[in-house]
Amino acid sequence: MKLSTKLFAGFVIICFIFTAASILNFRLSEDVLENSSWLSKSQEVRRSSAALQLSITDMETGMRGFLLTGNEAFLEPYTEAAKELPHMFSSLTKLVEDSPEQTRQIKRIREIHYQWYNHFSDPLIREKRTQNSNITSGIKELKNADDLLNLQGRQMVDEMRTLFRDFNAIEYKVRQERADKLSSSIKRTRLISFVLTILSVFVGLSWAYYISKSITRRIVTMVKHAQNISQGKYQVQIEDFSQDELSNLSKSLNIMAFTIQSTIEELEAKNKELDQFAYIVSHDLKAPLRGIDNASKWIEEDLGDNLPENVQEYLRLMRTRVHRMENLINGILALARIGRGKELQEVVNVKDLLLETIDLLSAPKHIAIEILTEMPTIYTVRFHLQQVFSNLISNAIKYHDKPKGLISISCQDNNQHYSFSVTDDGPGIDAEYHERIFIVFQTLQERDAVESTGVGLAIVKKIIDRHGGTITVTSELGKGATFTFTWPKTFNK
Repeated sequence: MKLSTKLFAGFVIICFIFTAASILNFRLSEDVLENSSWLSKSQEVRRSSAALQLSITDMETGMRGFLLTGNEAFLEPYTEAAKELPHMFSSLTKLVEDSPEQTRQIKRIREIHYQWYNHFSDPLIREKRTQNSNITSGIKELKNADDLLNLQGRQMVDEMRTLFRDFNAIEYKVRQERADKLSSSIKRTRLISFVLTILSVFVGLSWAYYISKSITRRIVTMVKHAQNISQGKYQVQIEDFSQDELSNLSKSLNIMAFTIQSTIEELEAKNKELDQFAYIVSHDLKAPLRGIDNASKWIEEDLGDNLPENVQEYLRLMRTRVHRMENLINGILALARIGRGKELQEVVNVKDLLLETIDLLSAPKHIAIEILTEMPTIYTVRFHLQQVFSNLISNAIKYHDKPKGLISISCQDNNQHYSFSVTDDGPGIDAEYHERIFIVFQTLQERDAVESTGVGLAIVKKIIDRHGGTITVTSELGKGATFTFTWPKTFNK
């Protein structure tokens, strides 16, 4: 399975869990809202029931006060309640329309109250107003208002109170059930939400851990393989059978290692061939040159004084050319061998190296060589650094054109590398030749004027490039020249 598929699968699983959690939470929240709505409705039923019962009680109290005192002020709450009761009965009936038992009780209360109002209270009030002891047919058997109030009226009111009590008991019971359901819904919602959240987090973390561990382990393996490649260990191969994107990368690394190994083996074979060729060419070329040199000397020895001066000059010129040719061969071989041999690094005291180099060069007495600054001690390839200094100083000596000369050597520390400068007060170099002088076989003067192969500065540049440094020249005609090159503090092959 591809990594992208695994990642997508993990994302889908987590999304599915979150979606399921959202749906369940939505449904549970609907239950909570429904139960909350029922509780709110129950509170409204209780308030309406209490208000209705209070209004009926107010009517009874007002009627009783009026019958006892004859004061019309007692009838004000009676009259107001009588106006509001039809609406209050209708509202309460609508609120409990889902409860048949409560609906029947409200209907019964309404009927009793209607009977109480029309056949009991209202006739008594009218009778009280007329001060007539004869009342309507419904109460003819009773002798006075007190008997009616204490008997028939009390029975009706008590029955209504009993019905209200039963009504409220049912409502309290329903309310408690809904409250229990609400509490249960809230607990269930919290529990399910918590479980699904923990599950989604666990699945997400587990999947992320699995993916990251799988990827990290394989990436570490590939990094080690890349390090092996950088260290020249090309035979080690990565075994990866996952058949995903990283598997393709592992295969590419294996192919790259195999290709590099094959290329290096081919390059080493060609280098060996080149070394053999260089050795054969140098040997085969030097042998005839030595023969020509010897032949010219033999001619001079055999003919002696009988040899014309012009012929003697030709023979000297011939030997000069032979020596130049031999130097060219040696220079080309030295240039070709840079970086191909074993480069042993060691701790080098640059000042001691310069003093040794100056001593080996044996500069003419009219040219002074001085070291202007403190020289560092570095860990590098001693032979390479010595060859750079040797070629630059010998060039300054070779091309010097004044009766007295001065060659100065200095050093500057530039964080990651050292900057060395070799300055002379010789003829200088025109700006247009500043780049050409580092090309092999390029010389600024006729070869017969100054013996030169044109390889020295090319060797210098190749060595410095090999060490990751740079070399520049600052010069004007007649004002000397300064060659500045950088040399790393640590050399990594």
